[in-house]
Amino acid sequence: MKEKKKSRNINRQRHRQNRNLDSVEEDHRLVFFLTPQDWKGGFGSVYKGTIRPADGQGDSVPVAIKKLNKYGLQGHKQWLAEVQFLGVVSHPNLVKLLGYCSEDNERGIQRLLVYEYMPNKSLEDHLFNKGLPALPWKMRLEIMLGAAEGLAYLHGGMEVQVIYRDFKSSNVLLDVNFKPKLSDFGLAREGPTGDRTHVSTGVVGTYGYAAPEYVETGHLTSHSDLWTFGVVLYEILTGRRTLERNRPTIEQKLLDWVKQFPADSKRFSMILDPRLRNDYSIVSAKKIAKLADSCLNKNPKDRPTMAEVVEGLKQAIQDLEGTSTSTSKSTGTSTSGSVESSRSRMVNRKLIKA
Repeated sequence: MKEKKKSRNINRQRHRQNRNLDSVEEDHRLVFFLTPQDWKGGFGSVYKGTIRPADGQGDSVPVAIKKLNKYGLQGHKQWLAEVQFLGVVSHPNLVKLLGYCSEDNERGIQRLLVYEYMPNKSLEDHLFNKGLPALPWKMRLEIMLGAAEGLAYLHGGMEVQVIYRDFKSSNVLLDVNFKPKLSDFGLAREGPTGDRTHVSTGVVGTYGYAAPEYVETGHLTSHSDLWTFGVVLYEILTGRRTLERNRPTIEQKLLDWVKQFPADSKRFSMILDPRLRNDYSIVSAKKIAKLADSCLNKNPKDRPTMAEVVEGLKQAIQDLEGTSTSTSKSTGTSTSGSVESSRSRMVNRKLIKA
């Protein structure tokens, strides 16, 4: 009985929120701008646009518009999942859903999602696009901390647990100040309730990220998100994708490659992203590698909770700031200040022009 009541409460909350979303269409006019920055994903195409007040008064607001590919594999089910979950959740590290459109008429099926615009694209872009400046080490940790706080909210900050199921660097979007926000909730699922230990579901996600027990059994738990988080921690450490087929066979799979350089070994520094140009704390990097290893434990029950990961990242950042303070006292310079200067320079350059 308790579970049914909880489910009804969530549905009522979704209904109230969805009515609020509908009001966007009544009060504003949506305008598309098709630009070379538009891109296509599994769901469909994403465009940049603006919301203008229908009466013409007030400033236009930039937005991102995701248009469903009606011939795609993901389809209406994942469109609906995004509306349902983002219509309920509210957290500084989750992208905001501003509105949606659902029409079926003689012109066919029309499904749109309208989000807040994130001008600095994704963590993936800044890690792997050599045309963009490298993210400073501290900023990488701050981005992962924000992402972890978003996941911790999904796992334990609501009445019903939500399993994200598709955490990866391309789904960590960055706002004008490089604050991270999780996006793309099409694969999200409500977690187990009552005496259930897992949710049984078809295996979906991105190759190289999914937890092995989920791939093998289809049993989904919050521990599955921890595994994928560990993968991305190694991406920020190494500057490498989870799979790079253009490398020698022994280096193609990220997780297999990093095993050769454990955090306590003298060779550990060999895996660190060369784009950092040695501007990092080796002690901090080793702590992050150990945190990643704990997330990648083969036994899901031995992985930390996302709340514990949040605390681990906070501690790593505090230690980094403490090291910077000590350095500044002994040398008369401020490493932490240089990191903040790097952040300011990156923001001021407007890497991704609106």
